[in-house]
Amino acid sequence: MINRRHVMVAGAAATALPLAANAEPAAAFDAALNAAFDAVKPVALAGGLVTTQGLEWSGVKGVRRSGREASAQPGDRWHLGSNTKAMTAAVFARLVEQDRARWGMPLAEAFPGLTIDAGWDGAVVDDFMTHTAGLKDEAVMGAPWLMTARADPRSLPQQRRAIVEKALGAPPLGTRGTFEYGNANYVLVGAVIEAITGGSWEAAMQAELFTPLGLTSAGFGAPTGDNAWGHRRMGDAQTAMDPSDDASDNPLALGPAGTTHMTAGDYGRFLQVFLTKGDGWLKPETIQQLITPAPGQSYAYGWIALPPQPWAKGPVIAHEGSNTMWHALAIVDPAGSRALFGLSNDGGRGGPACQALAMGILRAL
Repeated sequence: MINRRHVMVAGAAATALPLAANAEPAAAFDAALNAAFDAVKPVALAGGLVTTQGLEWSGVKGVRRSGREASAQPGDRWHLGSNTKAMTAAVFARLVEQDRARWGMPLAEAFPGLTIDAGWDGAVVDDFMTHTAGLKDEAVMGAPWLMTARADPRSLPQQRRAIVEKALGAPPLGTRGTFEYGNANYVLVGAVIEAITGGSWEAAMQAELFTPLGLTSAGFGAPTGDNAWGHRRMGDAQTAMDPSDDASDNPLALGPAGTTHMTAGDYGRFLQVFLTKGDGWLKPETIQQLITPAPGQSYAYGWIALPPQPWAKGPVIAHEGSNTMWHALAIVDPAGSRALFGLSNDGGRGGPACQALAMGILRAL
């Protein structure tokens, strides 16, 4: 889930602390990683700094599994949680550039033939990407759904379509035009992508994002194989979650809202496109669309727009994600041509650790 206060604090706190003096950049970033890890003590912590040229610095510290000696590695894959949303929005943008979708797309156009309650009249797909449609998670993805979704025998597109039919077949529970963050919004966007492409959201992500950008480590759900494991924390105790266990991630039908994983290097490559006006993958005007909130709003398309930051050269976007067993934080300064991120396999301490690392990187810039 997102925590706007945390990403704001990560930027604001950094400006109140002294800059690192007389240190080589890589050494200063390494020191920031060590300091954040030592202060918070997550199971493992990784991070990176991205420029227009790519991943300028990255580091990792800690272990793959609590109580084991195997260290986390630079090539480990990290679960991105809700930071997936920016990717889903970007894939929709690719479809817009291909004239297969459009900004301001009405629901009846996105889901032809679907019976839609009159309470949704005037709603467009963009409203769901910006969490202002009035859709509440509890209406379609509350505790009952979470208890049964993993056992649903239907395909993932069929499951997402069922969520959409339930959501749009009744009036919105929330207030139209008012921001209310919810995963169901992006499940609906994923279903729009599936309706347009005729395949799964996962296939669209592979075809439109992973393959064009060369994100060869990217996948869905808890990363398997020789890799770090996520950890569920209760107080000081942490439990390593076997990725073969269904409980190691949210139901896969939630995918468009938050089930992507990849290496730090590949995540840096995704962030790089927001520093290079799309880098030929998306048009500059499309990137601007994705990172610009509507007037009076602070959430764009999978990104929070932060208040002006003294250390930045222009508007800053950020996002946090967690499935309660992993944590991810990204902060992007497009005008300053730099982005930074933190990743952790600790659901409890990962958030504070990523935020502390972000502060340290900003101080060292």
